[in-house]
Amino acid sequence: MENREQQLQQYMRGTHRLGRLVSVVTLVLLLGAPFLIGAYLGAMPDLGAVARGFVAVGLVWTVSSVVEFLVYTPMLGAGGSYLAFITGNLINMKIPCAINAKDMVGAKSGTTENEIISTLSIATSSLVTILVLALGVALLTPLRPVLQSETLAPAFANVVPALFGAMGYKYYRQNLRLAAVPLVIMSILFIFVPSLTSSTSMMIIPSGAIAIGLAWLEYRRHIKEGRV
Repeated sequence: MENREQQLQQYMRGTHRLGRLVSVVTLVLLLGAPFLIGAYLGAMPDLGAVARGFVAVGLVWTVSSVVEFLVYTPMLGAGGSYLAFITGNLINMKIPCAINAKDMVGAKSGTTENEIISTLSIATSSLVTILVLALGVALLTPLRPVLQSETLAPAFANVVPALFGAMGYKYYRQNLRLAAVPLVIMSILFIFVPSLTSSTSMMIIPSGAIAIGLAWLEYRRHIKEGRV
């Protein structure tokens, strides 16, 4: 057991060391690419316009990024979190893949098993995504008439709702009452204030707070009834 703990600690130290290094390299590449391209083409971006653009939309995404970090990191573990945040596309690809893999093996968040399963599933998802993108780029021209056909247009417009609807229902049915309240409140809010649809990332915070509050109240009720 002691040897296993030492191996796990060594693995975590290596994971954090490599993850931080690659995160810094990725950040430098992402921020440096526009300036490098601008310098090469003689068309450097206007820093004032960049700052104004960041103030307009960057603050919203900054809050969303912090929320995603706080929510997803305990779920994915160290290795999975580094891979997911570096490769991106968390909501559409990485999170569903990690959750499904965790549920298939019955791993719990915060355990060594979850750390391993999350890392392997997200790594596999990243490799498959790269392969699919490579094939997509290679076949983009031959398949363009098919992809742009009016018959398939409704399907492409509903990929994300279909993905999250199917994934969400699996959790909604575990406690329909707990899931229905924030869903109904947010639906009514979006119906009467349509402009909020452009701030979906920000609305995750109040809807999540409602769900957490209801779950806490239900937990307290179960304690009083002796069911916990």
